[in-house]
Amino acid sequence: WLEVETDRRGVIHCKIDRKRKIPVTQLLRVFGYDTDTKIMKLFEDVTGEKDYILNTLEKDTERTVEAAYQSIYRKIRPGDLATPENAKQMVDSMFFDFKRYDMGVIARYKMDRRFDLKSDKSEENRTFQVQDFVAIVREIIKLNNGEGTPDDIDHLSNRRIRSVGELVQNKYRVGLVRTERIMKDRMTVMDMETVTPMQLINCRPITAAMREFYASSQLSQFMDQTNPLAELAHKRRLSAMGPGGLSRERASFDVRDVHASHYGRICPIATPEGPNIGLVMHLAGFAKVNEYGFLMTPYEEVKHTVPLDADKLLGRIIDENIKDGRSFIAKEGDVIDTKGLATKVISQLKKDKKTEVPVRAYLTGKTEYVDAERERHLTIAQAQTEFTEMKEFTKTRSAVRKASEPTFSHVREVTHVDVSPKQILSVSTALIPFLEHDDNTRASMGTNMQRQAVPIVSPKAPLVGTGMEGLAARASGHALLAEEDGEVTYADSQEISVVYKSGRKETYKLTSFVRSNQGTCFHMRPSVRKGDKVRRGDSLADGASVDDGELALGRNLLVAYMSWEGYNYEDAVIISDKVAREGMFDSIHIESYVTDVRDTKLGPETMTRDIPNVGEAKLKDLDAEGIVSVGATVHEGDILVGKITPKGETELTPEERLLQAIFGDTAKDVKDSSLRLPGGAGGKVVDVHIFDRTEGDELPTGVMRQIKVFVAQTRKVQVGDKFAGRHGNKGVISRIVPSEDMPFLADGTPVDVILNPLGVTSRMNIGQILETHLGWACEKLGVKMATPALDGITTDEIEEYLKEAGLPESGKVQLFDGMSGEKFAHETTVGIVYMIKLLHLVEDKIHARSVGPYSLVTQQPLGGKAQHGGQRFGEMEVWALEAYGAAHTLQEMLTIKSDDVIGRSKAYEAIVKGEPIRRPSIPESFNVLVKELQALGLKVDLLKFKDDVEPEERVSIEDGEIEPVELASRIEAEDEADGIVTGEVEHIAELDDTTDAESVEEVKKGIEEGAEVDASGATQKEEMEESVSEEAQEAA
Repeated sequence: WLEVETDRRGVIHCKIDRKRKIPVTQLLRVFGYDTDTKIMKLFEDVTGEKDYILNTLEKDTERTVEAAYQSIYRKIRPGDLATPENAKQMVDSMFFDFKRYDMGVIARYKMDRRFDLKSDKSEENRTFQVQDFVAIVREIIKLNNGEGTPDDIDHLSNRRIRSVGELVQNKYRVGLVRTERIMKDRMTVMDMETVTPMQLINCRPITAAMREFYASSQLSQFMDQTNPLAELAHKRRLSAMGPGGLSRERASFDVRDVHASHYGRICPIATPEGPNIGLVMHLAGFAKVNEYGFLMTPYEEVKHTVPLDADKLLGRIIDENIKDGRSFIAKEGDVIDTKGLATKVISQLKKDKKTEVPVRAYLTGKTEYVDAERERHLTIAQAQTEFTEMKEFTKTRSAVRKASEPTFSHVREVTHVDVSPKQILSVSTALIPFLEHDDNTRASMGTNMQRQAVPIVSPKAPLVGTGMEGLAARASGHALLAEEDGEVTYADSQEISVVYKSGRKETYKLTSFVRSNQGTCFHMRPSVRKGDKVRRGDSLADGASVDDGELALGRNLLVAYMSWEGYNYEDAVIISDKVAREGMFDSIHIESYVTDVRDTKLGPETMTRDIPNVGEAKLKDLDAEGIVSVGATVHEGDILVGKITPKGETELTPEERLLQAIFGDTAKDVKDSSLRLPGGAGGKVVDVHIFDRTEGDELPTGVMRQIKVFVAQTRKVQVGDKFAGRHGNKGVISRIVPSEDMPFLADGTPVDVILNPLGVTSRMNIGQILETHLGWACEKLGVKMATPALDGITTDEIEEYLKEAGLPESGKVQLFDGMSGEKFAHETTVGIVYMIKLLHLVEDKIHARSVGPYSLVTQQPLGGKAQHGGQRFGEMEVWALEAYGAAHTLQEMLTIKSDDVIGRSKAYEAIVKGEPIRRPSIPESFNVLVKELQALGLKVDLLKFKDDVEPEERVSIEDGEIEPVELASRIEAEDEADGIVTGEVEHIAELDDTTDAESVEEVKKGIEEGAEVDASGATQKEEMEESVSEEAQEAA
């Protein structure tokens, strides 16, 4: 590392590898500028009021080249003897040896661009160049003098893409360096005459480095395969994190913010909402990465002249006056409409020795990819700029971006034009129609939610699209397309054969019920039949979420925006049972279950149908090996793979010995270790994969066989599932209403979905309303429409389409109540909206627990569905119960329902026997706290309640008899109101109305004498566990 900086006194220093400061003049001396005069001359043209070089020379004590070498050596290697020879050798090897100093192709390219240097790509130019160092110092002096602008670290000319190839190459280099070191070590100890290359070279470090990269690198991720769009977006994802990058904790707002140079290169909308916002981004739809890793975006070239050719000049607008002496041949703004006029203009310009005719700026039709560095020097007009038939600007002034800043400029200054309004957007964002009418936060949600859409069994392409649906489906690789013109010769659900015009025959295998990484189903459906003629690019088969070659994540539904019975409060969604009944949003989910057959110390595990203590009904779907058959319907707890594991030799009982003597070896000790379907799962077995070591499959050590069972289940839409539109309008289904009860149109058509109109205004995603209107018009007219993002059709055009479809121009109609048949009070906005079902399904989230696993340390129930855990009752929930004074509820929450081990087993026993639940004892977490305090060296003892006095006879006046009453020192003080309570928890048996004042006083006196009240209220386990005598129970 070489860092050049200026201090407060105006001295320019240099640091090598973050070590001590060296005056730059010392380095310049060793690089050939040996006198002060030569050094001063280098910078005389950039020296301002403050002479930084002179200040540095005054601070620099060394005046000769040898002394400069030695001074640098002493600062880099303090303590070593500095001679002129070894100092020169060290500095030269540090800067000019290619093996030790290689700045790389990219650094060379950036240096040349930044300082306008000219150098070739040779290896010599990639070592340290003195001219580079001089240019850096000159630039720093200029910046100190207020000339020029400092570099913007967030500008895309200073940020580049490190692609997967480069990352793998870096890891490979690490492995090679380790291999080289091992090789050199072995060469020193082995006999060089007998050694072979195989003995020297060890390739393990290389494979270990590669495995580490793919298995544990932050940038090596499990592909998101929820749907084809998620897959495509994940492949185009950019991250500022990872090794050598930023961490989400330390990244500032500046790094996360949208930068002007992102235009057309990085999407400003597509980014996560959480802590990774602005650090994880997506490539814009038209962006490309150049050879150096910098992002480029395409622009169309603009020209301001045409050659001296009458045909090319015809029809163009002249951009300056053409004179023949004093008379005008053509004035600025004139159209060259005749060939004669064109010829006159050309002959005059030839006389004036000009080679080009100046005309109004026009598009050449050529596209050029431009990086962020070059874009600083261009003036770029918007794609929506109006042009004539000749591709000329209609107006002389245009909205442009100049040095990335928006402004207005004369068309003479325009150098390029955007290729499309959607070039700034990612693929996912470009799929949102009427994006220009949505707030950016909702657009961001819409973008992210489309990637969470579950592939449904019968998807339909949206009626209102953006024109990107076909492109996205093709790019994802989930649509099978014809490679050229031809004819289909065979088609079924497994394969399609096509004979192309060139005579080539292709057979395509279709994927069938394949599990994706996220458990969704990838299944291809043929879209052609035998004998069909196909053109190049036509769809042969549709994959998951593809309909006729277009991306189709959901369905078009008839939606009404109205409040209905309060069921769509807080963004809840009401759907008609027709949507569920017709299976519009049915999705198939495939889960894989794996079991290993291992070789244990007590003998190998065995796959078998003969499992101890399992009835025949449970084994009906297993084959002879104990593997479930494909097509079997399985439920929670069913056996998928039968397997037994040998148990250790145990002492047999006489009965077992008798059985063994009668039946032979069959009753020996084995344990049932079968693979069973876990709780909450179920469905149909669609595939079984068997991997066997004996057949050459690679398996982990100790594993002889591995069996994978794939179980598919169809999930119908249900209450609690998450639904969304494309505009960030998400909600949870609150009720599935019979279609006859849903509000209906005048012709009797019930609506499919009811959304809350209050969810539109505050969210400012008005695009959904425009989609509703246009979608309805499209359905009535029987057409699909593409309204490109940021360049969509206008509200006037939507009104025209509604009129053409015979619908009210307002998009509102009178609805009728499905339950009463009455008209609603107001007209309602109704139309077609494209809705998607998201992966957040209620079936994966709903969970209940009674008794289950507990944490080993705290003895509290585990958390989460996967662990069959309980519900967390946190600090704030405790406050809520405290505020209500619900003391007993709170106590049982924190004891018998959580970590009071004795109390919870007693409570369970009491519930089973139908007895009242006893008072809780000490929770385990209290014991953990005590142990932690003891671990800190604090002596913590629990003081037990001391009861020295034997239980005495106390007076209880009941029907005039005197009975012995045992005082229970910790009975709950929640009995009848007329009981007598003294201290905190002392309890006296119920007194009836005949009790006189003297008796009460006598009882009180007896308590004070004979019982010791424990003010701390500590629980005694002994008292809890001892049984109360029958006499005491009768008295109580």
